[in-house]
Amino acid sequence: MSREDLINTTRAILAKAGFEISSSLYLRSICFDIVGRKEDTLLIIKVLSNVDAFSRENAEDMKVLADVLRATPLLVGETSSSGPLEAGIVYSRFKIHIVSNETLAEHLLEDVPPFVFAAPGGLYVKIDSDLLRTLRENSGISLGTLAETAGVSRRTIQMYESGMGAMIDAATRLEDFLKVPIIEPIDPFEYKSEKKPEEYEVTGSNRIESKALNRLLEIGFAITPVTKSPFEAITRSRQTIFLTSLGIDEDKLFQKAMIASEISKIAGKHSLIIVERERAAENIDSTAVVTSEELKKIDDQDVLTDLVLSRSTKK
Repeated sequence: MSREDLINTTRAILAKAGFEISSSLYLRSICFDIVGRKEDTLLIIKVLSNVDAFSRENAEDMKVLADVLRATPLLVGETSSSGPLEAGIVYSRFKIHIVSNETLAEHLLEDVPPFVFAAPGGLYVKIDSDLLRTLRENSGISLGTLAETAGVSRRTIQMYESGMGAMIDAATRLEDFLKVPIIEPIDPFEYKSEKKPEEYEVTGSNRIESKALNRLLEIGFAITPVTKSPFEAITRSRQTIFLTSLGIDEDKLFQKAMIASEISKIAGKHSLIIVERERAAENIDSTAVVTSEELKKIDDQDVLTDLVLSRSTKK
């Protein structure tokens, strides 16, 4: 299946599951292909035929966006160097979950969550550690008995009770012995942020290469630069967050503004594009257009925030 077909399949699954989804971007130079939201779940998704092509740089940029926008990064793929991605298994690369479209469809459309995850050494399942410990203690079962039943060491049983994943055979033997389901489903949308959004930000007297973004810093905004996105930065004020683009290339200005509009609507944010030349329209779709000259005359972040909010809502 071509990458375009894979992306369209992912979008169709999300749409059928009730997600509001972005248009397909098909831009290989950016770190994601689809943005989707359903209620409080915001997904930033990259789709690749072979997931081995997913680079660390791409993963780090997805994590930045996910942490700042409070979203979940997800990689959808078809194969790896080990072969096809199997249904019902959650893989990972650079601490980002990977699933096949089949697994995604089972989870979202059939309410059949995955139970197996791949990690170095093989396939594992997640055990309800609290339940395992409670069953053992209430039944007076020793660590040695459980260890012998599962075919592992007593130390391993203790690690299961502390939250470590278990090999499938060992977990199944424990379930059969205890006669209670202890294997838990895996949420492929679960994501634990490694950093606080503020840790990515440039603030105060610090400076970056862009004159326009440096002007925003001077006014008092916090800037999170992003390199592999259809916008150059995420700008935070006291009131809100803007997806911020720089309209230097006139040929790409409209496309960038339209992409930023669509993504900002889904993410529940606002979008701004800073341009060199004055334009007839003060907005492109819901992206506010502000010129460099206008920016030079603004000294208060609340003034610019109000300007962006007013222009982004104009029809």
